[in-house]
Amino acid sequence: MENFMFSINVTLPIFLVMALGWGLKQYGMLTDSFVTVANKFNFNVTLPFLLFQDISSVDIRAVFDLKYVLFCALASSVCFWLIWGGAKLFLKGSGMTGAFVQASFRSSAAVMGLAFIQNLYGRSAMGPLMIVGAVPLYNIYSVIVLTFEGQLDKGMDRSGKIREACCNIGKNPIILSIFLGLAASLCGIHLPAVADKAVDSVARMATPLALVTLGAGFEGRKALAKIKPTLASSFIKLVLQPALLIPLAAGLGFTGEKMIGILIMLASPTTPSCYIMAKNMKNDGALTASIVVMTTLLASFTLTAWIFLLKTVGWI
Repeated sequence: MENFMFSINVTLPIFLVMALGWGLKQYGMLTDSFVTVANKFNFNVTLPFLLFQDISSVDIRAVFDLKYVLFCALASSVCFWLIWGGAKLFLKGSGMTGAFVQASFRSSAAVMGLAFIQNLYGRSAMGPLMIVGAVPLYNIYSVIVLTFEGQLDKGMDRSGKIREACCNIGKNPIILSIFLGLAASLCGIHLPAVADKAVDSVARMATPLALVTLGAGFEGRKALAKIKPTLASSFIKLVLQPALLIPLAAGLGFTGEKMIGILIMLASPTTPSCYIMAKNMKNDGALTASIVVMTTLLASFTLTAWIFLLKTVGWI
């Protein structure tokens, strides 16, 4: 019972904030326009500020764990390539492959991950290290699969689309903020007090605004669209990935904050930014929205179960 209550105390506050967003949307206080603008604002402003602050405020040289960062990077890469290979076999010619792959491997690690780690440990160095290892690859791999599996624009051949994808990778605000934070940490750069307070004010908006927006954007009807690939993707995202890789992480000696970071990397819901990227790159936006909704709903149960299990076996 103690371990169950521990798990509930970690997950419930986060999903209550999401429920607040859903309730405000039903009440009419929040609109679809708000959700669209807030998601873009989070992706382009508040989340980059949060990532920059979290990474730049950590002494990377002192806490850097190469084995941990490499595990996060390799685990993300293995999941991506295996899911893409499987999707090519089972979704051949369906037009859903790019959306399915992106939504199946890409977690809401930066938003949900930091929220969970903060609930458990307060400010932590392991969250930023997990983000350094996984989040840049999330964005790069997403651009790659959406480029190759999406419908090519008229008048643009595949090589032109690849050049466009490279430009998108180079302009991605998440990737840029991570590397800027790394550079500031490694070079010992500290912002003036006024600038630091301004960055902190913007960064503090990221997690609660993202959770409220997730709740406000929840639409039950979309979860019924393309239900079979939605359920398959949700199973891969929330159950199969952690079931395969968490025992390996434990075997490598990762526990505590590191294990929670790995759990969130593998088993948190699909990030809403998947939908924006899928739509913009002419992939299946309806399927992506359905998977985001379903994984967000189911994660309240699966993450609680995973945290309960990890606490019971003594890995966190």
